[in-house]
Amino acid sequence: MRLKSVLLLGALACALTAPARADWVFSDETAETLTAAIEEGLYGPVTSALILREGEVVYEGYFNDADAETLHDTRSVGKTVTGMLAGLLVDQGVMTLDQPLAPLFEDIQPFAYPDPRKQAITLEDLLTMSGPLDCDDWNQFSRGNEERMYTMEDWDRFFWDLPMRGYPSWTTPPRDAAYGRSFSYCTAGVQIVGEALGRVLGEDLEAFAERELFAPVGIETYDWPRAGSGRMHLGGGLRLATRDWATLGELQRNHGLHDGQQVLSQNWTRAAVTPHAAMDGQDYDYGYLWWLGQAESPAGEVSFAMMTGNGGNRVWVIEDEGLTVVLTKTEFNTAGMHERADQFLSDAVLNHLQ
Repeated sequence: MRLKSVLLLGALACALTAPARADWVFSDETAETLTAAIEEGLYGPVTSALILREGEVVYEGYFNDADAETLHDTRSVGKTVTGMLAGLLVDQGVMTLDQPLAPLFEDIQPFAYPDPRKQAITLEDLLTMSGPLDCDDWNQFSRGNEERMYTMEDWDRFFWDLPMRGYPSWTTPPRDAAYGRSFSYCTAGVQIVGEALGRVLGEDLEAFAERELFAPVGIETYDWPRAGSGRMHLGGGLRLATRDWATLGELQRNHGLHDGQQVLSQNWTRAAVTPHAAMDGQDYDYGYLWWLGQAESPAGEVSFAMMTGNGGNRVWVIEDEGLTVVLTKTEFNTAGMHERADQFLSDAVLNHLQ
């Protein structure tokens, strides 16, 4: 009886400390209005939209020749999946966040621009986009811009041969930055995370992903593009059906639990959406390959975690409101693509929290 009483008290304490959920007002008429807005192109060329609350479908629609079986090209949304795979190896004790990665690449050493700081780059540095190399996809002049990587055969050497990053007076060095990290969006670094995982495992990472992540959550069909060398594109490109993207969002929302099975640990899922770096000039923090933001709703400010990719592709997880939202689009490299995705979130989700 004592154990039962303790459990009951623990459950009551969790209930008392859990944030109150806002009311959800989403009618059939609302759904029809949303569908009309999508078909009119208000949010760009949308291929699918899915809203789950507490795991139940609130809205689901497919557009522009897509259907429930379509594997969507969501570009960098797949980065977060590479982060989940890293979390699995950390959970299993195979890797640590403070583990230097350069020793795993002895076969391509010595690196160009040798520097002891290269040898000290850790898994956490690359999961938080805060490594010390000149790698910035948002700067076309950066030596590590991803478009330069795609033209090369050896993506590992591309990353490790980059020069060190400089911090002129108009930038913020790590010692002065929020969370002690200076953010720089670097696809090549995420590729190295995935390559490092495969080297530690001694197997192609696709087999590990299928066995340890996809199969446990019921994902059976996917397409993972590969580089010219035959290696997986681990910095993005993974193609999944809309409901499967939602399944991964739900895995995060439920702290790694899927149908009673703990696929990812609670420790990892909490750490993954804890701010570890701040993005200069943007209203986001960054976790472990998760974007972290806040938005306004009629019920007040809402916090969310987000997988995001070129074209305005999104998977939003709004844990406090029990929401997982998927939006897929083909609006690649287009001005306003992300702003239109943000507008969709406001119109389809946030404005219905009362």
